[in-house]
Amino acid sequence: MRRRHFLALPGIARVLLAAPNPKLQIGVTDWNLGLAGKLEALDLAAQIGFAGVEVSLGRKPVDGKLPFNNPSAHIERAKALKLTLVSTCLDILHINGLKNDKLGEKWLSDAIEINQALGVRNMLLPFFGARALETPRELDYVADLLRNIAPKAENAGVTLGLENTNSAAENLRVLERAKSSSIRIFYDVGNSFSRGHDIYNEIPLLGTERICQFHFKDNPNLLGQGGIHFPTVLSLIEQIGYQGFADLETSSPSRNIAVDMAKNLGYLRSLMRA
Repeated sequence: MRRRHFLALPGIARVLLAAPNPKLQIGVTDWNLGLAGKLEALDLAAQIGFAGVEVSLGRKPVDGKLPFNNPSAHIERAKALKLTLVSTCLDILHINGLKNDKLGEKWLSDAIEINQALGVRNMLLPFFGARALETPRELDYVADLLRNIAPKAENAGVTLGLENTNSAAENLRVLERAKSSSIRIFYDVGNSFSRGHDIYNEIPLLGTERICQFHFKDNPNLLGQGGIHFPTVLSLIEQIGYQGFADLETSSPSRNIAVDMAKNLGYLRSLMRA
């Protein structure tokens, strides 16, 4: 459903007039700052004015381990900058996908321990390209895999968030089969909107019980200049009672990352003050 259809729904005026969520915080992904897995990402994020950073765990193993291997340095830098380490991204799953590569299971197990060491709850699990979940069989296979590793995640206080281009119904199939509160959805409004899913109905449908965190983007545009109506998105997030972070995973149209990130952050803040 596109914005013009959503705006025609009964009751939308009540939703749009809802006060913005005062407890929604805006973070940023370190890879969209061009500094994946690097401490310097925290410095730049603080300089721009973000409240937190989502940390990449890296795509190229080092000596059989994930390349992100010094949690204490990130913890200390974040504390000094008064930033929150919001979540991690197990982006090596872009290479070793969970649906068809046993190595992906090892990385997931290792990453749970890294999250625990960082003191970070949410971990993004990406499913894109050749690693996307395209069939009911693939959805069920990954759900069973996640159900098996869920006890380790639960004991570590870690939530595994699926990010993909699947519909809410397909994601619900995975969650219902996985049967664990530690398995949720890392909801990316840009991915879902670009795939033609009705984000304005999916956000309330999934709710806070199933969404662990948000990504905001409308690439290749700056926020507010593409097809997604972010005032509605913010109002819906407030309506479901979500309290936490939405991280910008935005591209840089001008190729000046700091400037474009500041524009996107300023745009969101202007909506949240309205």
